[in-house]
Amino acid sequence: MMNPLKMAEMLTQANKIKEEMQQKLEQTVVEGSSGGGAVTATMNGKKQLLKIRIDPAAVTSLGGAQPDVEMLEDLVVAAVNEAGRRADDAIQANAQNLLGGLNLPGFGPGLE
Repeated sequence: MMNPLKMAEMLTQANKIKEEMQQKLEQTVVEGSSGGGAVTATMNGKKQLLKIRIDPAAVTSLGGAQPDVEMLEDLVVAAVNEAGRRADDAIQANAQNLLGGLNLPGFGPGLE
């Protein structure tokens, strides 16, 4: 039978690790880009979109009789998706560093 005091200590330690991971993820910043850098999305490790940068050349190329707004929208989506994948990688790397490779529920991607 497990000692209740030991169990409480383990839970406290697990909560401390989770809080530490959350802090690291807030401070982690990743970027994803598309269109050869025409659009860049910046996201933190909690997958919150922080910034979108669109190269002015990409906007001026929209001029004309029928601007290709759809292409710019696709570039934005692609940049955000790439940043999301990089944030997932950062989440997993942080979890592995803090947990030493343990695979515990609630400590991987989607820590919210």
